Amino acid sequence: MARAEEIRCASDYVRTKSPLLAERLITANMRLVVKIASDYRRGNHDMRDLIQEGNLGLMHAVMRFDPDRGVKLCSYAAWWIRAYILKYVMDNWRLVKTGTTQAQRKLFFSLHKQQSRLERSGIEPDSKQLAVAMNVKEKDVVSMLERFGASESSLDGPKNPEESSNRAPRDWLGASPALQPDILVETSEFIQTARTKIEIFGDGLQGRELVIFQQRFVNEDPPTLADLSVGFGVSRERTRQLEERLKGRLRDYLEHEMGDSIASEYPSHRSVPSRLSRGAFDGQAITATA
Repeated sequence: MARAEEIRCASDYVRTKSPLLAERLITANMRLVVKIASDYRRGNHDMRDLIQEGNLGLMHAVMRFDPDRGVKLCSYAAWWIRAYILKYVMDNWRLVKTGTTQAQRKLFFSLHKQQSRLERSGIEPDSKQLAVAMNVKEKDVVSMLERFGASESSLDGPKNPEESSNRAPRDWLGASPALQPDILVETSEFIQTARTKIEIFGDGLQGRELVIFQQRFVNEDPPTLADLSVGFGVSRERTRQLEERLKGRLRDYLEHEMGDSIASEYPSHRSVPSRLSRGAFDGQAITATA
């Protein structure tokens, strides 16, 4: 496209935002995209992908181009084309993203060049020399060298391919079943239902049974049977019998209200009060309504 035509098309596009004019400007500069993309071609990157990203940069440049500044569109667009291609290269170079800071981007594109330059000068570069030469932190150089030298591993493949019995990484990276989202939701619903049922059960008690329920079943720091027996004016053995009878009633009530879910959680009625006293349902004591 001649310079005069470029200025005319760009000026008309700024005024009208006509898609036809934008297409004319983009089409006239697509060979520039191919030229820049070829400079960044690597074995792991398809040339067509680089050109596609460069075309996005060219489209962005056309939308922002101001012909009144006296700069050619190709000169202005080259910066946007290169920026889009560089971002694509960084985003797809590894599964784990790199180049997230300005220093990392500088190292990503210039570290190997700086290494080669020092080697041609007869210097065996280490991380400290590279950091000084590039004016970055040594730890950033070490981190980038490690990323260049590392490769991704499949989570489904064995850790050591030579040993077929090896567990795959996904087998030991996964969360335990108790931490899985569906299990957490089910547990939360069970806790809420059980808490409500237990409070209702406590509301129907009176006398010694209510004291045993409040002091021995849902108290974080339950007193001993001997302490309760003194208050009741009976023997410790009699207090234990009252507690055992109340355990059975609570167990039967929960089974009736909640079915098999409570049976699987508490296989024996003897475990119910001891579990409740440790706050089994919410990590702290469950307070019954008197």
